[in-house]
Amino acid sequence: MDLIHDAELDYYGRRLATCSSDKSIKVFELGEKDDSQRLVATLKGHEGPVWQVQWGHPKFGGGSGSGLLASCSYDGKVLLWKEDAQHGQWRLVGQYCEHLASVNSISWAPVEYGPQLLCVSSDGRASVIDVKILEDGSASMTPAHILPVHQIGANAGSWAPFDGSKERRFVTGGGDNLVKIWKLDETTNEYTLDTKLEGHSDWVRDVAWSPSLLSRNCIASGSQDKQVLIWSQASKDAPWEVKALRAEPFPDVVWRLSWSLSGNILAVSGGDNKVTLWKEGLKGDWETAGEVSEN
Repeated sequence: MDLIHDAELDYYGRRLATCSSDKSIKVFELGEKDDSQRLVATLKGHEGPVWQVQWGHPKFGGGSGSGLLASCSYDGKVLLWKEDAQHGQWRLVGQYCEHLASVNSISWAPVEYGPQLLCVSSDGRASVIDVKILEDGSASMTPAHILPVHQIGANAGSWAPFDGSKERRFVTGGGDNLVKIWKLDETTNEYTLDTKLEGHSDWVRDVAWSPSLLSRNCIASGSQDKQVLIWSQASKDAPWEVKALRAEPFPDVVWRLSWSLSGNILAVSGGDNKVTLWKEGLKGDWETAGEVSEN
């Protein structure tokens, strides 16, 4: 069995998309009243392992019930897949091929920004792509911004949640052991480096900006150094503070981080084939909230 690199639920939690080393993407329909799952599509178009899949917001699917799914791969491509809701069939509708090496991470922007996709690559650059569904059902994928983010290579990217202001920010992690926050300068319409966060001693494998803005900004970063760091900012102009998720390192490399929609639970997956869940205690310390073994 080929290694599954990512699994993502759609907006309604009714469908699951997975991607793996066999260059394919699978879409499953989940049972509403039981744990059943039915394979509804196998999507083939990449020429290398597929690292990540991301569902687009239903608002941009081009019709009621239509799915929109983006994928990125070792082949350097970002592909866009769209479902024909009437016939239940999926097809490749667009591709973005501007990167010169593996595209390691993709992230849809907050829905308030329209259909924009952040892509980061081993070529050290990040792209912000404008996605538009055309009348014939195909899609245009036009780079709005391409910028160098990590000289040794970029591994992950995540958007800041929409906070009601015009300010747009995203975070990246790379092979230079750094976490970097980028901000759109409205006067030049270019993304510039806002903050450089230093704390890891090896490659940053994933970054995840918490979707919750109830009390502060919060970013989790996971690394080859087996650590997860939590970066928090009390207000937009305040300095970032850092705290380790746990006192001792994790047993293996930290590969992927994922926040719950409310931002109060963090899931951490690593090279030991375990997923651990964490929540913040009343005193600001992080406590384990469960564990899922994949053995």
